[in-house]
Parts: sequence; C-alpha cells; structure tokens
Amino acid sequence: QIEKPEQQRSLRRQKRQNNAIPIVSIVGYTNAGKSTLLNHLTLSTVLSEDKLFATLRPTSRRLELGRGRALVLTDTVGFIHDLPPDLVAAFKATLEELQDADLLLHLVDMSDDEFDARIEAVDRILEDLGLGQKERLLVFNKQDLVEPEVARALARRFDALTISALDKDSFEALELELERRVFASRQRREQDDA
Repeated sequence: QIEKPEQQRSLRRQKRQNNAIPIVSIVGYTNAGKSTLLNHLTLSTVLSEDKLFATLRPTSRRLELGRGRALVLTDTVGFIHDLPPDLVAAFKATLEELQDADLLLHLVDMSDDEFDARIEAVDRILEDLGLGQKERLLVFNKQDLVEPEVARALARRFDALTISALDKDSFEALELELERRVFASRQRREQDDA
C-alpha cells in the first residue's frame, strides 16, 4: 500500500524540481493545526480534524506569494513521541517529502501545556530521519487561545512567529518570512553551484 503512492509522489516531486518551484513542508506534533494552516494559506479543503493521524499522506498545494513568486506547501503526517517501530517504518515513506523541502515550517500548538516536550519530540524525529540540519522556521499556532503577552514572550524566547491558522489576518509576517527564507536560500544554493 505504501509503494504505489510512493511512486506517484516521486513523479510529482521530480516534476516540481524540474519546474524549480520551492517546497516548504509543514511539520509538527499531531493536532498542531498543520492541515488547517495549509487550507487557509492556499484556500484549499484538505481534511482537517481534531484527532490523531487525520493526515496520513502528504498533501501539496501551491501558495502564491505575489510578485510572480510561488511555492509548494506540503502538509505532512503529525508526529507523536514514542512512535512504535512499525508505524515509524510506515510513516518514513510519507515523510520522504521532507528530504526535498527547501524549508521545514515547524508548527507548534502554543496553547498546549506540553508544547516544550512537543517541540523536542519533533526535533528528535527529524534527527532520526536525518533531517537535523534542514533549515526550519518555528511558528507558534493558536495565538487566539493564549494571552497576547504570553504569545509575544514565547515568540521572543524561541525566535519564532505567532499565528492563528484560523485567522488569515495573522499570516502577513509568515508569508513575508517564507518568501525571504525560501528565495534567499535558493539564491545562495544557485550561487554556490555556479
């Protein structure tokens, strides 16, 4: 069951690479709001539910940033700590998309009392997948569920952005940072290759 979608994903990845469209993969603990963010940023209708593993395979959508710039935003399966080995093997196939990403957008539910442990669990899984050095942007979600001063303090402490995936008005700084990071890193790579 894993192999067939894996072949299709491989073909789509190759097509995106040939078109030189930057890829940003959304990673994070389960229920951080990854699918909701993808839907609201790209005006999509990807399944978004408040339950474990509502997303079982990567979903990619195009995000227009203006000035003729666009990127592909990919929603991935939610991480959990102490994932059983059989599930790790199954999810590794779906997480191969992360290898091709120009940037990992690490989304964190800031209203979760255990968000520190969730961040560590995601970081550990990324290390296990060989993605520890991949560039990341930390984004705290659900700012509408915490006091504004708490959101500001967390953003400063973690050098992160804060948003509410349900509020498009909170996306401006995120979209600007995505554009800055993705196109700057792509430009650096092209200069290194020249």
